[in-house]
Amino acid sequence: MAQPDPSVTRIAGPWRHHNVHANGIRFQCVEALPDSDDETPVTTRPLVILLHGFGSFWWSWRHQLRGLTGARVVAVDLRGYGGSDKPPRGYDGWTLAGDTAGLVRALGHTSATLVGHADGGLVCWATAVLHSRMVRAIALVSSPHPAALRASVFSRSGEGRALLPSLLRYQVPLWPEHALTRHNGAALEALVCSRSSGKWAVSEDFSETIAHLRQAIQIPSAAHSALEYQRWAVRSQFRGEGRRFMNLMNRQLDIPLLHLRGNVDPYVLADPVERSRHYAIRGRFVGVPGVGHYAHEEAPIEVNEELQRFLGSL
Repeated sequence: MAQPDPSVTRIAGPWRHHNVHANGIRFQCVEALPDSDDETPVTTRPLVILLHGFGSFWWSWRHQLRGLTGARVVAVDLRGYGGSDKPPRGYDGWTLAGDTAGLVRALGHTSATLVGHADGGLVCWATAVLHSRMVRAIALVSSPHPAALRASVFSRSGEGRALLPSLLRYQVPLWPEHALTRHNGAALEALVCSRSSGKWAVSEDFSETIAHLRQAIQIPSAAHSALEYQRWAVRSQFRGEGRRFMNLMNRQLDIPLLHLRGNVDPYVLADPVERSRHYAIRGRFVGVPGVGHYAHEEAPIEVNEELQRFLGSL
């Protein structure tokens, strides 16, 4: 069977697809359509960039593209995912932060509010530190500060049991790519099911999303690129560049910050989120009842209300 083409991620809806070149590569961006009576130039509206997590693509933010108002809302396929370019390298925190800063400039703005889930949240934290002038605020979904997460993994057995098995499996070459893509991407569906709430897993929204995810992970080089994020997270801990990165990240952010975590998230537990408070002087931490690791998809109404309130306060 032929592998899917990146065009499978150009899903129609109340948004427009366009490509943006930044930091030397091309990104697929999906931008919410303004109200028909809104004639305000897009570059004069505050920019909000949505950054997805592992194994996903821009589609994970479909509810936010439809639901957030009063801003220019743009969901991006991260480097290596979906319709964006898939270079062989550049999946480190430094480059990913440079990607986001470049996107802000390429979209015609001088700053943005960044919203990220999981790996996309790491990009938010890194960009806020490494390109602080370009980040107005950050909002995160199940994405603790990387230093807080590392400390929790090594001091709390529960978080270690949640994260380390998959992270360590991903470090070997070739086999993880095969495992993610064989049987039409069934392993990715199993992973999402294991980290989400049972209520979402039996919904039509879940079925539609899984169909898109299973196609997108089979796009040539997409699985390899997704795994490179996980590989850098582990391997950098034993390299000088990783130590330098973590040293830079080990500072408090004096910008507005919102963190949302599903209260039954089995992958990111409460401890690393609590530890993240140290790094967020102006942070607000909210638990979303009854949902797991994908709160923005599992409880979009509640999450959109929190995000809208946060954006309105800036």
